[in-house]
Amino acid sequence: MSLTVQHLAAVDLGSNSFRMLVGKAAESPHGAQIYPLDSLREPVRLGAGLDASKNLTEESQQRALDALRRFGERLRRFHPERVRAVATNAVRVAKNAASFLPRAQEALGFPIEVIAGREEARLVYIGAAHSVAPAAGNRLVVDIGGGSTEFIIGSGLEPRIMESLYIGCVSMSREFFPAGRVDAHRMQSAVLAARREVQIIARDFRKAGWTSAVGSSGTARALADILVGSQLNDSAASLGITRTGLRRLRKLYVQAEDLATLRLPGLKSDRLAVAAGGLAIMLAVFEELGLKEMEATDAGLRLGVLYDLLGREQRQDMRDLTVQQFMQRYMVDGGQAARVEQLALQLLEQIDPAATQECRQSLRWAARLHEMGLSISHAAYHKHSAYIAANADMPGFSRSEQATMAEMLLCHGGKLKKLGALPGSSIDLRALLVLRLAVLLARNRHDIDPRGLRLLPGPHGVSGTRIEVDARWLRSSPLTQYSLEQEVAEWQRVGFDMELHALPGG
Repeated sequence: MSLTVQHLAAVDLGSNSFRMLVGKAAESPHGAQIYPLDSLREPVRLGAGLDASKNLTEESQQRALDALRRFGERLRRFHPERVRAVATNAVRVAKNAASFLPRAQEALGFPIEVIAGREEARLVYIGAAHSVAPAAGNRLVVDIGGGSTEFIIGSGLEPRIMESLYIGCVSMSREFFPAGRVDAHRMQSAVLAARREVQIIARDFRKAGWTSAVGSSGTARALADILVGSQLNDSAASLGITRTGLRRLRKLYVQAEDLATLRLPGLKSDRLAVAAGGLAIMLAVFEELGLKEMEATDAGLRLGVLYDLLGREQRQDMRDLTVQQFMQRYMVDGGQAARVEQLALQLLEQIDPAATQECRQSLRWAARLHEMGLSISHAAYHKHSAYIAANADMPGFSRSEQATMAEMLLCHGGKLKKLGALPGSSIDLRALLVLRLAVLLARNRHDIDPRGLRLLPGPHGVSGTRIEVDARWLRSSPLTQYSLEQEVAEWQRVGFDMELHALPGG
C-alpha cells in the first residue's frame, strides 16, 4: 500500500518528563520510515507528585496541564487520527487518574490513552529497534522510566519477550535519595532493592539470550553522556554504557554526597533529582543480567508510538493482529465470529449510518471475541470473555479500549441490569444493541439473511428504537420471535423505549 501519511505526532506523559515528538513519514528502500521533525520535553515530575495515598497532588496536576497546553498549541492543526498520546506508570497507579485525565485531554486537545506496562514495553522496543543499526540474533532493550522499567527481548523489529517492573528513577530517588543526598549505604540499599525486582525476570531473559543490548530514552542517554563526557568507561572507544563506567560513576556520586555540588560533563541540572535513582537501577540491571556494555539511544516509546500509528494508517493495526491471535489462543469459532460481525455491522448501518470508525472497530473486535470465554466454560461464558479482555495483555490496545471491549462482552447477552453497575461506562448503546441482536439472530450458527429485520433509530441513543420484522419470517422462526420479544422487554426493563413490530410480508 502506498504511503499517504505526512506528519504524525506522539505525546508521552511519562512519570519523569512529558515529551512530544513530531515526525514525517516517507517511503524508503527499506519500507516506510519516520524522520523526526520537532520535539519538546518538559520535566513535569508527575511521579514525584504522587502523595502517600497514591493521588496526584493538585500542584503536580497543574504542572502537567501547563505542559500539555503548550504541546497542544504545537499540535493544534493536526488531524486527531495522526496524534497519539499515551500515559505511563504515574497515571497507571494514580487513584485520582479518572478526574485528572479529562482535564489533561482538554488541555492537550486530544484523547490520552493509559497504556499497560507490557504495551509500553512493546512500543519502546519498536522505537529503539528503528533507531539503532540492525543486529543479528536477539536484542535486549531496557528502558528506565520515571516510575517503571521495561525489559524486552526481540529480533529485528519484532518484540518477543516483554516485562515491566515497578522500579523507576523518580520512585527510586524519592525513596533512597531525598533531596539529592547520596552516601554508600543509601546507594547500596537502592541497588539491592532494584536487584530484587530484576531477579524476578532475570532467569527467563538469560535463558532467551541476546547478542546486543540497548538502553533507550532519558536515563540511558543521560548515563551514556556522563560516562563518555567524563571518560569513565574502560575504553575510550566506547560511546555507550559500560559496567566499569557505572561503578566509577557510583563512586563519584557517593564521594559528592550532594549531587547539586557535582560538576560532570553530561550531568544536566534538570536530571539531578533523578540521577542517583537511575544509576542504581542501571547498576542492578547490569549485575543481574550479566551485562558488560550497552548501546544508548534517545529513541524509545515516542518513536514506537509513531511507528505504531503509521501502521494503523497503513491498515497494519497491531490491534487486529492481537484479536486474531486471541481467537486462535481461545479456540474461537471463526465462522461464527465472522457471521456475528457481518450481521452486527449491517444492523449498525441501519440504526446509525454515521457511526464513527472507533465505534465500528470496537464492534468488530467484540464480535470476533465474544465467544472466547467458551474455552473456559459454557456457563456464564460472557463473564469469562469479559474478564480476559479486561485483564490480559493485549498488544496495541490501551486500557480504556480493553475496558470498553470488556463491557461489550459482559453485556452482549443476558440481563441488561449490568449496565447500571458499570461506573463511567463507555459503551455505545447502539453498538451494544446490534451486537446483542446479531448474537441472538445467529444462534443456530448458520448464515442469516437480515432483510427480514429492520431497525428504525430513536432520537436519543437506543431509546425510541423500533424493530420491524417480516411477519411471515417471524412465524416460521418461533425461537427467534420469542428471543426478540424477550430482548425488547429487557431493554424496556432498564428504562429504554423500544418496540417490536411484525410487518405483513409478501
